[in-house]
Amino acid sequence: MKTPPICAIPITMLCFTMILVDASVAVSPASQSIVSKRTQMHMGTLVTVTAVASDKSMGDRAMQAAFDEIKRLEQLLSTWRPDSELSHVNAAAGRQPVQVSPETLQLVIQALEMARLTSGGFNIMLGPAIEAWSVTERQHIPDQEELHRLKPLVDWSAIRIDKEVKTIYLPHEGMRIDVGGIGKGYAADRAVEEMKRAGAKGGVVALSGDIKAFGVLPERTGFPVGIRHPREEGALIGIIDLQDEAISTAGDYERFFEREGIRYHHILDPHTLQPARGCQSVTVVAKEGTVADGLDTGIFVLGPEQGMALVERLPGVEAIIIDQEGKITVSSGLRGRLHAP
Repeated sequence: MKTPPICAIPITMLCFTMILVDASVAVSPASQSIVSKRTQMHMGTLVTVTAVASDKSMGDRAMQAAFDEIKRLEQLLSTWRPDSELSHVNAAAGRQPVQVSPETLQLVIQALEMARLTSGGFNIMLGPAIEAWSVTERQHIPDQEELHRLKPLVDWSAIRIDKEVKTIYLPHEGMRIDVGGIGKGYAADRAVEEMKRAGAKGGVVALSGDIKAFGVLPERTGFPVGIRHPREEGALIGIIDLQDEAISTAGDYERFFEREGIRYHHILDPHTLQPARGCQSVTVVAKEGTVADGLDTGIFVLGPEQGMALVERLPGVEAIIIDQEGKITVSSGLRGRLHAP
């Protein structure tokens, strides 16, 4: 996975009314629920877990279950670990298929579905092109010849999956899968399920800007999350109360450099291998973190018109799109839910 963090879009800000540090707890007299919060470092980023439970012991177990699941998935999916399953798949590119766990197979299959939904706008094979640009390191602008040479290596449709024997095969040497654009959402989904099994009544798993919530905070109707303004540092464009939902944002302002008045950022259009130019940011709300995480990047590449048209066709998916001129478009299902900060 990319570092930092696994998904290169860490831009949605948690705005909980009730912020509790580390293992501290708060008790709501009306409900007698205890809210606990803890932060650890996983997947190259800060992971914050909030649990709502009937007692402190149960909240602690739920938070630990979430962290344990995220840590387990990191060992399978992180391309920065040479011993991970995806690293083995990448190392065998052009030579042989590699057998993987059900979780790794499931995530790659879901990533390919996001690619199909967004007409290739979302692409887990872009690693070689992202490395060529090296936005936060060398700040290199590749020429067309260099990008043309990379084209065969970023073809997501070339990935070969055998569901029966659970293998993944990359047919060309130099190809590599990086689930950085979807892995944090997937991890949040899985962590929430573990929290529920541990008895939590509600909670939030936040892997940087990928957030999954379930249940509610005491005395509230959900978990309030603020959406960052893409051009005004520290400002929010609005707040949404998450209700058993996930939220993820892709933006051009977290990893970028400017040269001769032009902003070059890390969200590449897979068709041109150039930075996508239609949007400043895209925030997606969906029932699953995997869907929200994958769609925000794909919609960013599609642009505001095609992207919002896709959102309106997908059940259970909503979005806020800010185009390159700063115009904000809110999907029909969110217009009554987005409120002022």
